Amino acid sequence: MDLSAANLNDHLMLSRLLDRVRPLRGRPGPPRRKVRTLLADKGYDYPRVRAELRERGIVCHIPRRGTRDDVSAARWVVEQTLALLHQFRRLAIRWERRADIHRGLLSLGAALICWRRLSNRTR
Repeated sequence: MDLSAANLNDHLMLSRLLDRVRPLRGRPGPPRRKVRTLLADKGYDYPRVRAELRERGIVCHIPRRGTRDDVSAARWVVEQTLALLHQFRRLAIRWERRADIHRGLLSLGAALICWRRLSNRTR
């Protein structure tokens, strides 16, 4: 997980994020190490981003800026996750100056969300 300044555009962090993707497990066979498809919002519609994804062999689904195209059905999962994390007031607005404290609170929030979801299914 990388933390950046609040006023930094997301597309500037994309290459660092793609470099840090871990192997994906869960299917038979060796773990997949390469991202095949990327779903993003209009904030990633830059020629540099599309060129980098093309170089990496990643198929991108990014709607063009200034159009009404939308990939909201797939992005709903991301938006729901952010909404779940923002129910914890300390994560909605970052008050901590130290990144390690913020990472710890983020991990704690994710663990609480998972625990609540799993405890509802086992009853």
